[in-house]
Amino acid sequence: MARSDLIEVEGVVTRSLGFGVMEVECKDMVIKAKSSGKLLNRNIKIMVGDRVKVGVSPYDPTHGIVTWRFK
Repeated sequence: MARSDLIEVEGVVTRSLGFGVMEVECKDMVIKAKSSGKLLNRNIKIMVGDRVKVGVSPYDPTHGIVTWRFK
């Protein structure tokens, strides 16, 4: 699936589950998300309480990829 096919949602990181997986709370759902390769390569740290943009698959809306961390 291409990145352009992902649904972009914004949320807040509520919990860190380890191994780069975090729990992101959006408007009406909770998503388990991993950091994208772009964030890992640039050593961008994501902490609990950060606002992030998550790309969610339309086929499985419970998993996603964190693509952006807001300042």
